[in-house]
Amino acid sequence: MGSLITVKNLGVEFQTDSGTVRAVKNISFDIPQGKTIGLVGESGSGKSVTSLSIMRLIPNPPGKIVSGEILFHGKDLLSLQESEMRQVRGNKISMIFQEPMTSLNPVFTIGEQISESLILHQKMSRKEALKRSIELLDQVGIPDPKGRINSYPHEMSGGQRQRVMIAMAIACRPELLIADEPTTALDVTIQKQILDLIDDLQKKFGMSVLFITHDLGVIADIADEVVVMYRGDIVEKNTSLKIFTHPQHPYTKGLLACRPSLDKNPRRLPTVSDFMTEDGKEKDFDVHSIEKQNRPITEKNPVLLEIKDLKKYFPLKKNFFGKVQSWVKAVDGVSLKVHKGRTLGLVGESGCGKTTLGRTILRLIEPSSGEISYNGKDLISLNRDEMRAMRRKMQIIFQDPYASLNPRMTIGSALLEPLMIHKLVDSRKEGLDMAAHLLEKVGLQTNMLNRYPHEFSGGQRQRICIARALAVKPEFIVCDESVSALDVSIQAQILNLLLDLQEEMNLTTDKSCEIKI
Repeated sequence: MGSLITVKNLGVEFQTDSGTVRAVKNISFDIPQGKTIGLVGESGSGKSVTSLSIMRLIPNPPGKIVSGEILFHGKDLLSLQESEMRQVRGNKISMIFQEPMTSLNPVFTIGEQISESLILHQKMSRKEALKRSIELLDQVGIPDPKGRINSYPHEMSGGQRQRVMIAMAIACRPELLIADEPTTALDVTIQKQILDLIDDLQKKFGMSVLFITHDLGVIADIADEVVVMYRGDIVEKNTSLKIFTHPQHPYTKGLLACRPSLDKNPRRLPTVSDFMTEDGKEKDFDVHSIEKQNRPITEKNPVLLEIKDLKKYFPLKKNFFGKVQSWVKAVDGVSLKVHKGRTLGLVGESGCGKTTLGRTILRLIEPSSGEISYNGKDLISLNRDEMRAMRRKMQIIFQDPYASLNPRMTIGSALLEPLMIHKLVDSRKEGLDMAAHLLEKVGLQTNMLNRYPHEFSGGQRQRICIARALAVKPEFIVCDESVSALDVSIQAQILNLLLDLQEEMNLTTDKSCEIKI
């Protein structure tokens, strides 16, 4: 079968304050007709830049395609005029972007946004486009498509918004669908639904698919071939079966090993750095040599936290007189015990109440009823000042590190703030010294104190949030999906870091516990 897209010696550069960065380094690969190609690599490897190059969406400046060809049916897309490229983009080649909430326009309804490309490329009337939009919503599995056609993006769940993005992308029956991390940060069950949907649509319409992800496990079932990228280069290309059964490059081996296995209980998770050096040379490493976790589940440790019949209801609907008629039962009668020095895993889909439970335990959200006992002390009976003092012992690491760090505060100020609030230091200088020490503990350099959150990668920002949570030397930490949106290799590093800090700071023996949500 012939190639639909042929990428030849593609090179992309970006101009930055520190000089020229070569994001993509003369890569070449083919996308056959009717096949799914998986493009895999960590954040910063050049995957998204490659896909944006195919779409001719590289912002110039600061980016520039400096070499190569992108042949679509033998015609070089890089040589087309912008007016010609508009006839290809969104029509013959479509793209599903990573974050649907920021990709969808918040002031237009779902129907208006799907109709736009149909009116532009298919020359449909507004009425015809709206009818076709309802059919598309039905195809991608949106319940009650006629009712949801007038919904706005914020009125839909993350999985539903991603389905809307897919409906927009397939509206004009494209020959190539580019899916840029379409399942990142979604529940595993929603991930499976989205993957099955893309696979079904690919077979139904005979599209070619370029599926971009940092997680090799995601594309195991849907990709015909896999292309692995590392630091702008392609380090391995092969069929999906051979990549998973006989990986050749140490980077590919590292990506495969980073995923935790349910049938093993290792003391540490393997990371990419276990398999290769910084300059890309292979290390002699046996994944089976990792020491097995030797901490059997036990209830001998005393109880640190106990919850009894905890409930949190949110008002959903009120009548004319303001009386609540119906409730959302976010947490409904939960009881559990957390023992000192142990890690309790709390698992479930989005909307099942995990985050609400974690925040209610810390009284960031007030419970509707129930009991929360911490070290024998009733937390619900504490007043505001008493609860603030208690939070020195109880900390939280939020899911999105970028949203939980103040963009106007330097990292040094963010780490200094809890130290000053809880009066753990006598001066700003002493606090900044402690902040520098905390950065070292989480594997960051002390000269980063004066940087702002946007100057860090996702993994680095999460390390900063861990440092901030540890600043007040807590006994109890709630980790609210703190690795869900990170690369699998970075996930392994963060989880290993938490285990290391738990031991190094005597958290396992010094009345500590974590709830990993």
